[in-house]
This record gives sequence, C-alpha cells and structure tokens, in this order.
Amino acid sequence: MSNTYEGFTAEERAAMKDHAEEGKKAARRSSRADKAAQEAQDVLAKIAEMPESDRVMAERVHAVITSAAPELAPRLWYGMPAYARNGKIVCHFQAAAKFKTRYATLGFSDQATLDDATMWPVAFALTEVTADVEARIATLVKQALG
Repeated sequence: MSNTYEGFTAEERAAMKDHAEEGKKAARRSSRADKAAQEAQDVLAKIAEMPESDRVMAERVHAVITSAAPELAPRLWYGMPAYARNGKIVCHFQAAAKFKTRYATLGFSDQATLDDATMWPVAFALTEVTADVEARIATLVKQALG
C-alpha cells in the first residue's frame, strides 16, 4: 500500500475549474435579475450537455425542485445544477458522468434542515426518476427549507 498523495483527479480539477469560471461569469453580470435569469439558463444548458441517462434524470429533478420550491434559485455549483436560497446552496444534482460514478446523486448542504436525531442522510443515489421518486424529492426539498 502506498501512502503517497496522488493529488486531485482529473474530474476534481475540472470541477474546480468550472467553479472558478462560474465565479467569473457571476462577477461580470450587471443586475440581480439579469444574474438570476442567466444562472437559470446556465443550469439548463449544463443539463442539456449531459449524457442522455443523466440528462433525463436532471431534467426531472430540476422540474420537481423548481416546482416544489420556487424560492430556490437555480445556479451552477462546481459545474453541477444546484439550487440556492439567499445565495447559499441548499441542494444539487450530480450526474453520474461528472465523476464517473455508478449513479447520479441528489445532495443537500448543511443549509438544508433535514435534521433527524443525531444522524440523517444528505445525499441520495438516483438510478431512475419515477413518480414515487419525484414525490420524495419534492418532500425532501420542502423539508430542507424548513
């Protein structure tokens, strides 16, 4: 077993590059309304770029979140569709292809109030978005907002 640090993976470096670019774009935008509209368009464009299996799920997750919690603002976060309240990320969708994983995930930040006793899940694996999954996502997002 090797104890040498290999550094960040190519996927992690790409995500950091995406995050830096997102910050530069945000700084160039003028009004708050322009910024929000462009960030929503950036999310839709990122979803459109995804491989089909991820794209289909991301489109459904996006529709459910924006419907269940219209107060959340779509924006990119490390190159992933994310949803923020007062500028802070509450939840995000991570495509399986993003880090070459077996499944996509819906994750929640510490801004989400999903608290349940002393331990609770903050990420959920997605292999398909069915009507039952959509209902569960809507419930989780509403709960996350407290």
